[in-house]
Amino acid sequence: MHAEIHGHRGARGLRPENTLPGLVHTLEIGVHAIEIDVALTADRQAVLTHDLTVSAVTSTDTAPAVPGDPAFPYVGKPIASLTLGQLRTLDVGVRNPRGAADRFAGTQVPVPGTRMPTLGAVLGLLDAYGADGVRLHVELKSDPTRPDLSGDPREFTELVVAELDRHGRRDRAAILSFDWRVLRAAERLVDTRYALVEQATLHPAWLGVDLAGDFGGDIAAAAAATGATTLSPDRVLVDAGLMARAQAAGLPVAAWTVNDPAEAGRLLDLGVAGLVTDYPDRMRDVWAERGLPRPAPVGALRHASA
Repeated sequence: MHAEIHGHRGARGLRPENTLPGLVHTLEIGVHAIEIDVALTADRQAVLTHDLTVSAVTSTDTAPAVPGDPAFPYVGKPIASLTLGQLRTLDVGVRNPRGAADRFAGTQVPVPGTRMPTLGAVLGLLDAYGADGVRLHVELKSDPTRPDLSGDPREFTELVVAELDRHGRRDRAAILSFDWRVLRAAERLVDTRYALVEQATLHPAWLGVDLAGDFGGDIAAAAAATGATTLSPDRVLVDAGLMARAQAAGLPVAAWTVNDPAEAGRLLDLGVAGLVTDYPDRMRDVWAERGLPRPAPVGALRHASA
């Protein structure tokens, strides 16, 4: 059996999410793929962020980009309304938990002074580390119900793919999205496309199809018809029935977000091809217990002596 470990937003449970320090730590642990989230700024730069507005949990204002900037403070503002220069003033290395229920407050090591990276910076990092065997999974944050926050999905997809091309990474990358318009736009551009699925997005605005009327509720068949090459559902949706439908549609399944070893075991027993996790160290232990091949950690900078 072969199954993959995918680091979620890097390794969100261990280091600040969607940051260069977080990605470095993930590479050093060892994963098959690193998943990141990207959105577009006002000046059309692809930056790493899970949220389409600046999150108060992952971001802290420091100072305006220019004195008297009327957009400051930036926390709470739409990413699409701010420039890269404005977003780069944020400290994204310290989590600001909103209560005791925050799952990562006790495990995520802060890295103060960390800035929001661009997709280009991430690609440069992977090259510098010689991480040629690690795939980059780029989730495009696009919300069809809020076009004011995310813009045109085709333009967004083409911009991201062009950046992958500039760094020679197109064949070692995957495009992911809950907004299946992105998958349609990527079909002729990138070989690997993940159809993300959760209960809240199982309706036409997100999928672009009538799931019940056109596919009898078969999400795997709908994903395949949309051009996906992998089905990536919320772990709570994964059962024997879904796995059978995915197999019939010719799609491997990568479940998210899996942090509990017992849940990982359940999903591996069902035959998933990959698990997306905030704790790749825990999943490596599960892989070792099951005798599954583990991905090699990536060590020192390839260009460190240059």
